[in-house]
Amino acid sequence: MIVYGKNVAKEMLKNNKKIEKLILQEGFNDKEINSLIENQKLPVEIWSKKDFSRFDKYSHQGIIMYIEDFKYTNLMDLLSEKSSLIVILDHLEDPHNLGAIIRTCEAAGVDGIIIPKDRSATVNATVIKTSAGATENVKIAQVVNLCQTIKKLKDNGYWIVGTDLLDSTDYRQIDYSGKIGLVIGSEGFGMSKSVRDLCDFVARIPMYGKINSLNASVATAIMIYEVIRSK
Repeated sequence: MIVYGKNVAKEMLKNNKKIEKLILQEGFNDKEINSLIENQKLPVEIWSKKDFSRFDKYSHQGIIMYIEDFKYTNLMDLLSEKSSLIVILDHLEDPHNLGAIIRTCEAAGVDGIIIPKDRSATVNATVIKTSAGATENVKIAQVVNLCQTIKKLKDNGYWIVGTDLLDSTDYRQIDYSGKIGLVIGSEGFGMSKSVRDLCDFVARIPMYGKINSLNASVATAIMIYEVIRSK
């Protein structure tokens, strides 16, 4: 997998991520990254600006790294006794939204994220870049069946809170004191009916303008911090 950008590189290097290949554009001068590379004694290829132009489709900031594919966490590793907030993404498709949500989850100290294997954005270079490297510090599980996974969370004491504008409760009026599985629906269709039917509560964020919905990553951030505030 190719990853790129200074923030991503710093997280990868600080976490001693195995880097298969590291390429810098001639004249690259980020002191912190150069110091991390030197301390880890990593081999580096220096390419001219002309040669580096093959990466122009990326927002690379002069650094490209080849790393192993992202390793997802086992679901049961998320369900520890200390876990109290897990975000469940119901077939989110936009990698930029996924990356932004991962970044928010890392900042808020969310215990983990669950995504389905099919018809969903996965952790790729775009997601890692958008998350500013936060993928290194957040547990993400990829599951085959989202409904079965939600049932397992319920068996482990989680209350499932979905999000929808219809037939729902103001998000500020829900009790989040227990262990919470927060479900965010897809950009185009929201939560699937089968997932909604498993929710203990369905929350809505009031809309006061002419636009009747929020970007998925923005809605997720609002919900996450309300859960944390109420706890």
